[in-house]
Amino acid sequence: MPATLRDTEPMKKIEAIIKPFKLDEVKDALHEIGLQGLTVVEAKGFGRQKGHTELYRGAEYVVDFLPKVKIEVICSDDLAERAVEAITAAARTGRIGDGKIFITDVLDVVRIRTGERGEEAV
Repeated sequence: MPATLRDTEPMKKIEAIIKPFKLDEVKDALHEIGLQGLTVVEAKGFGRQKGHTELYRGAEYVVDFLPKVKIEVICSDDLAERAVEAITAAARTGRIGDGKIFITDVLDVVRIRTGERGEEAV
């Protein structure tokens, strides 16, 4: 009988916005704790960093949106804290703009090819 929303183990979605040059370190850190699948999206944004000014052909202009990378990982509840610690340690430079991590509950996951649900689908 296929799993339903009520039968699945609790899972977390971890979204991390990081500096692009830290991607390989974060990927390796997640692999070391046993997470294999992740999604990476190129993004642009700003927080308190608020961008910076640049000079182009003698004209000064403001770069509001800075290049970032968004990483998304789905994992079991018991692995979530280790994943957050791994991302934090690998992505930290100690300077403004290191990024943010968002953790949300995931009700269910379905693997399209097989119909597997829950952690088996991750």
